Amino acid sequence: MKLYCLSGHPTLPCNVLKFKSTTIMLDCGLDTTSVLQFLPLPLVHSPRLSKLPGWVSKDGTINLEKELKECAGRVFVDSQPEFCLPEKELLDLSTIDVILISNYHCMMALPYITEHTGFTGTVYATEPTLQIGRLLMEELVNFMERVPKAQSATCWKYKEIQRLLPGPLKDAVEVSTWKRCYSMQDVNSALSKVQLVGYSQKVELFGAVQVTPLSSGYSLGSSNWIIQSHYEKVSYVSGSSLLTTHPQPMDQSSLKNSDVLILTGLTQMPTANPDGMLGDFCSNLAMTIRAGGNVLVPCYSSGVIYDLLECLYQFIENANLGSTPFYFISPVANSSLEFSQIFAEWLCHNKQSKVYLPEPPFPHAELIQTNKLKHYPSIHGDFSSEFRQPCVVFTGHPSLRFGDVVHFMELWGKSSLNTIIFTEPDFSYLDALAPYQPLAMKCVYCPIDTRLNFHQVSKLLKEVQPLHVVCPEQYTQPPPAQSHRSDLMLELQPPPMPYRRCSVLGLPFRRRYERIQLLPELAKSLVPSEIKPGISIATVSAVLQSKDNKHTLQPVPKPPPLPPSKKRKRVVEEPPEVLAPKPLLSGAVPLEAFLAMLHKHGITEVKVEETADGHILHLQAEDTLIQLEEDGTHIVCDDNEPLRTALRDLVLRFLMKL
Repeated sequence: MKLYCLSGHPTLPCNVLKFKSTTIMLDCGLDTTSVLQFLPLPLVHSPRLSKLPGWVSKDGTINLEKELKECAGRVFVDSQPEFCLPEKELLDLSTIDVILISNYHCMMALPYITEHTGFTGTVYATEPTLQIGRLLMEELVNFMERVPKAQSATCWKYKEIQRLLPGPLKDAVEVSTWKRCYSMQDVNSALSKVQLVGYSQKVELFGAVQVTPLSSGYSLGSSNWIIQSHYEKVSYVSGSSLLTTHPQPMDQSSLKNSDVLILTGLTQMPTANPDGMLGDFCSNLAMTIRAGGNVLVPCYSSGVIYDLLECLYQFIENANLGSTPFYFISPVANSSLEFSQIFAEWLCHNKQSKVYLPEPPFPHAELIQTNKLKHYPSIHGDFSSEFRQPCVVFTGHPSLRFGDVVHFMELWGKSSLNTIIFTEPDFSYLDALAPYQPLAMKCVYCPIDTRLNFHQVSKLLKEVQPLHVVCPEQYTQPPPAQSHRSDLMLELQPPPMPYRRCSVLGLPFRRRYERIQLLPELAKSLVPSEIKPGISIATVSAVLQSKDNKHTLQPVPKPPPLPPSKKRKRVVEEPPEVLAPKPLLSGAVPLEAFLAMLHKHGITEVKVEETADGHILHLQAEDTLIQLEEDGTHIVCDDNEPLRTALRDLVLRFLMKL
């Protein structure tokens, strides 16, 4: 059993498990942090960005003025943003049988994997994961396609040039594999390969293994996966949460008795308490609005935004913010808000019960009805005529490199009355803000990450007790910025097996058994013999048939009766003769009783020698050796077949025939 690691990002995993002749990809996360190296894509012409100076090396030998621009001491690529893909050279992607998706954030690289690689397998995901994943992909494609860039920067990627660039461009990894965004055609083709599954639904893969999704408690439809055969069990835990938020709670008990547990997707903010961050978010928002400023919240169009809107619903009345308009701007804003209301069976029990009242499970439905929350596909059209300030705007993309958020950064960045509040933990807020410096607006960092922290995961692993744990190497050491915090790492016995991008791990257990089915007619013919009290065994002669990874023992076919004919048929056509099996022997030959038996039969001169495995009897007069060992008896006798046969019969008297 082997694990191939195609991604170096611990919360955006992409691994491939080879298990019992099946090749299973576990998630295909897209590392979008690479876009931080690029200049933002403004929706309208930005004089500030267009006037940025090009970059030339200090000695003047490298001139990349057309590709690289300088801003506030940092160098950015002036091109369409590109993404760091999962590793494609480690194994042939066309050999992958199935892809298991754990949540909608971990499927953003799917079109790169399934399209133009020869992939012919099936993708398994829950319905909310598929539908919300489709929205996020559609939004990403929309953001890119509405601000196309003619030029493509490639010279800076050459290794001999990249190593001479200033950081962090110099330190960017795998830049040669970075790719532009896929098209909507690729998205539709990739998602057509998805087969929907429900929690605890068992799916057979080629008769070899069974995969089952379990609720992970992180987002709508998010799953952990069990991959098991009759005698082995692998658990894949990715993006899980024990906090009480809107999704169904995490199913922990089904993870017990795992041979191997693959652990990914822990919180990126182990020191930040989500409840405390929500409190900071609300208080900073209220402070800015009361001072007459605007609040910008860069966020994804699904996920944490549902919890933010629910928190604000309870907060705005108490804080006298009832007249403040809230705007949610995204190409998929309407679909996202509607989907969250219709996936009732995937919600926590509290929200499920509201559906039967009937009430909308999320309070943002009421905010929309009362016109406190308005949603728009973009800043063009209706929004520009209905826009009022001061206001709160939720929009994407959290990287601040594309989407409507770029326009608001240019619009509000020059005033210290305005505030930008970061809630998504995927991007460094300092790196996100770098191309907008110098910036007058206030910046507040309230990362809300509900995934498991190290304390919670240690407690979980004590309860489910897997034999072996496999995890990204980042989890086996403290964060570089807090090297003294040994509580921010996994300390287990035995130690976890770490992996990094492009590593191949041999998982530490071997398959020992295979299940075989006995046909009823064969079972009837068995004659058990009791060898010990309560233990019986039977010999079986049968034909083993293996088909679709299922093994069956069938009776040996009887040869058909020969037709009465005077002419002899050709030898080739005669059925093979089935010989009766020799009886199996069990038991041990007791030394004293055997010597007495030899004496009785006239063999008196016997020299006994003790060995590590038993005894050697030398019959001196007959010049014969008998080796008595625990698992066999050997008679060495030269040219005296009658004596050898007589001795064999004496040995057989002490053994049981089966």
